[in-house]
Amino acid sequence: MAIELILGGARSGKSSLAEELAKKSGLDVTYIATAQAKDKEMQTRILLHKQRRPSHWQLVEEPIELSSVLAKHAKADRVLLVDCLTLWLSNILLQPDWQQLWEREKKELLELLPALASPIILVGNETGLGVVPMGDLSRSFVDESGWLHQDLAKVCDRVIFTVAGLPTVLKGVKL
Repeated sequence: MAIELILGGARSGKSSLAEELAKKSGLDVTYIATAQAKDKEMQTRILLHKQRRPSHWQLVEEPIELSSVLAKHAKADRVLLVDCLTLWLSNILLQPDWQQLWEREKKELLELLPALASPIILVGNETGLGVVPMGDLSRSFVDESGWLHQDLAKVCDRVIFTVAGLPTVLKGVKL
């Protein structure tokens, strides 16, 4: 099954593209959301995403144990859409002993993806295009997301970079 990775900055159009590709698949969709509504701004973002999605899509909210959710919901007649990988990473970075948890979760994801019965669309923020952050946590986030995206790009059939709503295929079949 196809594994797609869509990267881009904030408000680049990556989530809209992922949703469009999921709709065009003609399959049932399970939308796996990793965001947590801990403040008003994030609640607003989540609401905008919910309003944009078809109501018949299945929604699964999972902030940390992504691989177990993917394994549970994978079916040949269903596309899995994960939005977003960098929020998933952020959730893990805020846990005690995050390094062990992150290494385990990342390893499980990378091993699981090629074995899934479902096509999967992964969405992540490209954070490595700016300056190196000053704080330890911010640097860890940028480093770990960059390494995650590199590792994912190796196992993905298609990798797309989105800027200003314009997708550019970096790997795989053109749109």
